[in-house]
Parts: sequence; C-alpha cells; structure tokens
Amino acid sequence: MSAKPHEVLPIRLTVDDSDSPSDVVDALFLGRFATGEQPHAHAANIDRVRSGASLLPPDARVLRSARDDDRSATLAEGDGWTLLVSRWNRGADVTVTATTPELAAKVLGQATDGAADEPEPQPDNVTMGFWYVSPRRGPHRTTRRISAGSWDEVRANYTAPVADALDRLMKTTPQDIAGRLLLLHGPPGTGKTSALRTLARSWRDWCQVDCVLDPERLFSDVGYLMDIAIGEEDTAGEGKGRWRLLLLEDCDELIRGEAKHTAGQALSRLLNLTDGLLGQGRNVLVGVTTNEDLERLHPAVVRPGRCLARIEVGRLTRREAVDWLGTEEGVGRDGATLAELYALRRGTPPASLPEPRDGADAGLYL
Repeated sequence: MSAKPHEVLPIRLTVDDSDSPSDVVDALFLGRFATGEQPHAHAANIDRVRSGASLLPPDARVLRSARDDDRSATLAEGDGWTLLVSRWNRGADVTVTATTPELAAKVLGQATDGAADEPEPQPDNVTMGFWYVSPRRGPHRTTRRISAGSWDEVRANYTAPVADALDRLMKTTPQDIAGRLLLLHGPPGTGKTSALRTLARSWRDWCQVDCVLDPERLFSDVGYLMDIAIGEEDTAGEGKGRWRLLLLEDCDELIRGEAKHTAGQALSRLLNLTDGLLGQGRNVLVGVTTNEDLERLHPAVVRPGRCLARIEVGRLTRREAVDWLGTEEGVGRDGATLAELYALRRGTPPASLPEPRDGADAGLYL
C-alpha cells in the first residue's frame, strides 16, 4: 500500500535570522493542509481592501498575528477550517483550508463579503511602450506615462464626420475587430496623434499600445520585425491575451502608391504583419498615420477587409472652428486645423507657427 502524501513529505520548520514573524505564520498555516486534516483549500485576492474590513469570518479565533514593514499576516481558525490573511498596502490574499470544499468556500465567502473597495478613478494618463533599435542592446522597448484626454474631452477637436467615425473606433472591443490595419490620413496639424493618444486611453483595458520610433528600420530588419511581432507583455497589464497596437507615425514613403518600387519588401512585410502568415495567431493591430491623400496610397493598403478603420482627419469647418475658439478673429473661410486654432488661442499667427516641440500642447494635435 502506498504511503500517504504527508508521510512521504514530513513537515519541518526551520527558521533563521533572515525569516520574519510573517514567514512563520505562513508556514504554520500549511500544517493541517499538508497532513491531510484539512485537505481542501480555497483562495481569493483583493486588490483594494475596504477600510475597516477585518477579512475574518464570524467566530474566528486568531492564533497568530504579525506585522512587518510592508505586510501583515493573520492566522485564524474555526470548527473544521483554518484561514490565513496576508495584507500589503491596500491589497490582500485570503486563503482557507477546510475539511470539505463546501466549508472552505463558505468561510472564504464570509471573510471576503463586502471587503473589496471601489476601484480608484482612472487617471488622465496612460502607459505607452516605445520600441527602437539600440546600438548596444538591439531591439529595445521602454515605457512611459503620457497624458491623454478622454474622448468626451477632445471630441470637439474634430469636424463632425471625423468625430462620428472616431466615436465608433473608441468603442471598439476585441469582438468587433475585423481588419488589423488602422489608417489615419490627412493634412498635418489636424489631430491624428491626439486621436491615437485618446485611443490608447479608451482601449487600455484590453490593448497594449506601443509606438515604433524607427518604422523605416522595422520593415527593413527582419530580426527587429520578429522581435516586435512576438511582442513583449506589459507587466502592468492584465495578463496574457491582451491585444497590441503598434503605432507607426508619418509613414508616407511606406504606404504611398509607388511604395513597392521605392521601399522594396517593406510594404509586403507590413501587410504580412496585418493579415499574412506573420500575423497569424498574434493579437496585433497596426496603426499608421500619414499626410498623404487617400488617392495616393497603395491599393493593397486600402483594400476592403484590411482596415479596421480608415479615417481622413481634416480641417474643422468655419462654424466649428469659431465655436471651438469662441471668436471669429483669425478664422478663414475654409475653417482651420487644430494646430492653427491652438496657435490663435496662444496669440500666435498660424503662418508663424513653429515646428512641433515637446511641451504642454506639443503632440496633442499633430
């Protein structure tokens, strides 16, 4: 007859000066589960514990409690069950062992009922990744927090047909995805980059957004392309299975009509990433911005079924521009771009608007 599990794995507790009281509490909790006295375990994690919640069920008898610099541990018991509460900052793990699975589930439910606090309000900024080739490290990804207005806040920056198209894009979920290419085209200064920032905020629950800083190298370097296609999971995300959106800005040479002749295999590799073999089995979207007119883009890029969205971002009409600015002064008959409106608001004549630079308004309306 084979030995019981606890007989082939005897429990021994060894401590030294590197262990804390919380480590001892953790070890003591495992005893009844290891011996088989309480062979069933249920656990729950709470990201934000409500202030004042004890995480103990009624009639719990506290056996041990310990508090370290960054965490605390509580060991408690009741009839037929044992419970461990490990807490840190606002979060907690609650684990119950019991004589039956039903009892374990019941005690865990009593301990955690109403203990979760409301989630923190979502901040105005969002985490975005940035890919580039480093001379020393090769393909490398770094992250930073960037400011991004909500769609309700920036919707008035776009002329009505564009705003309607972006309404649908902002509400997109993984179940809505048909094409893998997102194309924003139109004159400079109309707000394409601003829309992408807001899109990153709107999609942050299900999509990791990465900007490729050297897209011309991406499609000429197969190793670089493979590193990005395979991807790097954002450790701040919600785990595996998230989609990724790769942003390629100002890729006029890559996707215009004569791209096949001037860019070699670059265009083919872009299309292969969106709906070819390279993109198969990978939840990858590619977002491209360009200043080119739609008629000058390569037919393969804009063919039906390839694009999740294809939006021409144009000037605001005169009426829309006047409403945005609050005055008719400086607004021409043909309306204005978003960049021109920001220049007028700052008191800078649009004709003398400098090149975009980093700053409070820089990058928000390009």
